[in-house]
Amino acid sequence: MRHLALHWKIIIGMVLGVVFGFVASAIGATDFVVDWIKPFGIIFINALKLIAIPLIIASLIKGISDLQDISQLSRIGGRTLGLFLVTTVTAVIVGLGIVNLVNPGRVVSPETREKLLAAYANDASQRIEIATSQADQGPLRFLVDLVPDNIVGAAAYNGNMLQVIFFVVFFGIGLILIPPDKARPVKAFFDSVNDVVLKLIDLLMATAPYAVFALLAALVVEAPSADLFAALLSYSLCVLLGLGVLVMVLYPLLVRLLTGVSYGAFFRGIAPVQLLAFSTSSSAATLPVTLEQTTKHLGVPKEIASFVLPIGATVNMDGTSLHQSVAAVFVAQVFGLELDLATQLGIIITASMASIGAAAVPSAGIVMLVIVLGQAGIPVEGIALIFAVDRPLDMCRTIANVTGDASVAMVVAKSVGKLERV
Repeated sequence: MRHLALHWKIIIGMVLGVVFGFVASAIGATDFVVDWIKPFGIIFINALKLIAIPLIIASLIKGISDLQDISQLSRIGGRTLGLFLVTTVTAVIVGLGIVNLVNPGRVVSPETREKLLAAYANDASQRIEIATSQADQGPLRFLVDLVPDNIVGAAAYNGNMLQVIFFVVFFGIGLILIPPDKARPVKAFFDSVNDVVLKLIDLLMATAPYAVFALLAALVVEAPSADLFAALLSYSLCVLLGLGVLVMVLYPLLVRLLTGVSYGAFFRGIAPVQLLAFSTSSSAATLPVTLEQTTKHLGVPKEIASFVLPIGATVNMDGTSLHQSVAAVFVAQVFGLELDLATQLGIIITASMASIGAAAVPSAGIVMLVIVLGQAGIPVEGIALIFAVDRPLDMCRTIANVTGDASVAMVVAKSVGKLERV
């Protein structure tokens, strides 16, 4: 075991966790898993989130200050946001294509629909209330929310990551503009902080196989009943097929064509990130590992990865966008609604925009889905239809999110001539 690659250790932990979860459910030991096994997984996720903000601050300041001038920052920033937008819109189009082809909502009976609506009505009402409060704040509210009034308060909550990134970019620009002799001590300090945080990541990753065992075992024993899963199987397969197209086709093809890195090298480098993303369902929690893998194994220099990946963890939600497009049409089909071309074009725009700034924490996409449904004229209470399978699908779409982040980082690095040989 000591000589196995990290991704193999994580896979073993995942498999054993699933098996242990099924055995525990069969013998009635669900409470034991929840009380004595699951907490270790939660501790691991909390520890990763704990170092996410220090990592973003230190690595992003280091990355920006290493660019030397504002023109480099502008060039990299423009390419990053442009690529994120392209991959997000592509993800939404892929999702719409699959769901319209398969028509999963047609196989859900009215009886099952009413059962799901009743079972998850309370969860749905909570998400609708949150989304309604956000929608009532005006079209430019996202710009107001981008600028924090207190950086300490913003850094206290991982959901405010975009505010932290704004401050750090602003700080980094100031660091570039002052004389080099004045900036040198500040850069040296954050370089050291970055090295310390990276070492903490190494220590945490040594415990990752045990953590994913705990997380997967808890997921199995807490899963909804099998009949609800069966009712939503067609919908789930549509989402998984779309995510598979992104992860197995779009991203590696993009990397192959634009960077020359082979499929094998790409997946060897990104595998630990994907497995951890699946286990945690959080781009923010996975960010420390994404940074480490892309710099050490995918040839992205630290100054590029430190800039692209924190932004990607906040604004690049390809998997979430694809899921929203599939879910919106699925809910419409269950309710017997026909969506014309104009409405589906609206879904493309709304799903793409809604994913930008979505909190990089589990199930934030459900809140954004309410906005997408409302724009398309689909009953928003229909989100209750998909709650039964949201958790496992959330795990899978997080894989697409982090894979997209790493792919864009590689393409951006290649575009400025800084991608190292893998």
